[in-house]
Amino acid sequence: MYVKQIYTGCLSEAAYFIESNGIAAVIDPLRDIDAYIQLAKEKNAVIKYIFETHFHADFVSGHLDLAKQTGATIVYGPETETNFPVHVAKDGEIFSLGDISIQAIHTPGHTIESTCYLLKDEKQQPHCIFTGDTLFVGDVGRPDLSSGDMTTEELASIMYDTIKNKILPLQDDIIVYPAHGAGSSCGKNLGTDIFTTIGEQKKNNYALQQQSREEFIKAVTTGLNAAPVYFAINAKINKEGYDSLAEVKTKGLSALTIDEFKKKIDEEVMVLDTRKESVFTQGFVPGSIFIGLEGRFAEWAGTLLSFEQRIILVTDKGMEEETIIRLARVGFDKMEGYLQGGFEAWKNAGEKIDLIIEVEPHELAMDIKHDPKLTVVDVRRETEFGEGHIKNAINLPLSEMTDVVQIANFDDEQNLYVHCAGGYRSVIASSLLKRHGYHNLRNVIGGFNKIKEEKNIEIEKDASVLN
Repeated sequence: MYVKQIYTGCLSEAAYFIESNGIAAVIDPLRDIDAYIQLAKEKNAVIKYIFETHFHADFVSGHLDLAKQTGATIVYGPETETNFPVHVAKDGEIFSLGDISIQAIHTPGHTIESTCYLLKDEKQQPHCIFTGDTLFVGDVGRPDLSSGDMTTEELASIMYDTIKNKILPLQDDIIVYPAHGAGSSCGKNLGTDIFTTIGEQKKNNYALQQQSREEFIKAVTTGLNAAPVYFAINAKINKEGYDSLAEVKTKGLSALTIDEFKKKIDEEVMVLDTRKESVFTQGFVPGSIFIGLEGRFAEWAGTLLSFEQRIILVTDKGMEEETIIRLARVGFDKMEGYLQGGFEAWKNAGEKIDLIIEVEPHELAMDIKHDPKLTVVDVRRETEFGEGHIKNAINLPLSEMTDVVQIANFDDEQNLYVHCAGGYRSVIASSLLKRHGYHNLRNVIGGFNKIKEEKNIEIEKDASVLN
């Protein structure tokens, strides 16, 4: 028996490859399926099943491409409806896999079709369970992403029964392999470990403690951040189907000359620049939106960009395909090429460039004292802002900067000093502000992590946000 977790950090997502006696299965695959195909070759195995724990909202699954390439059967849990052929498992149904077996356990609550898969070893003893978004390390799946017309509270109530009747009876030594780790927006309190045991969760997971239905519902529904806007789009894509990744890559990997690139810009195709933030600020194609590959790239792209918008790319050399794959993972399929030779080719050709002025926190401290038109724009989350911020700063969370009206609320005379916690989000925000015509701005290097060390900047808290 062979079980491998394949963890993708920028999405905090875990897929799984299981093999026994030449027969394999994949659980919750990403849209780029090469890793699973390669593992099957290494194990000289045939992929027989693709098990999906639910309709994922935070990424586009690779189930369709993987099934097409391998002939594997796509398996979903009870109450699943799709626009493509799948095997809808019955609660308790057992699937043979070489010398082991996998049992479907219907665990609704995060979504109605949510299903865990219990792996039994060669002796038919429970070994591990793949819990999808039902059970995480330290948390359970959020119940507010909706299944049909059910309310958050109704789903939370169903989750209560799932935990009580399906999860708590499991043996303590069973390994838990969830679909996500810390950083995922699919829960609110995910731990830093990427696997655990049932016993550990019975001890330490707030949602698995002795409590009434009402107490449970309150516990799992309180303190949820708003779900990223692209979640509903990705869930729909996973349910209805999508173009193959090969087709998306073929179109996206078109190398565009400078003239071809400029023609696309004239057609109002959006320029997305994925280089490092420290490089982007020093020079970029005017009107570009920055989202760097080194941060939570796919999540911010899904949150801020329109899925209907045509996109052309500026990337570091050799990162064109990686960029396209990571965009495709969250449902983007309208990439129309990349700038051949990258930004250096654009600059060397004498084309117009833009840049973002950067300042250190001590420069901000001096400017605050002497510039009456200075406005500090803090693009961190509301809770981060509440825990401590520069006095008189405006809180404009980056996740809300998809609204043109909100972005355009500043006076042309204001001098905007933009910061986040460390510097990544503030450069994204600065590029959006620039794109909307605000050029009187500066990015504060190091963000609030460095600002709070500056003695000459007054910091305050907002208790109303924290309560």
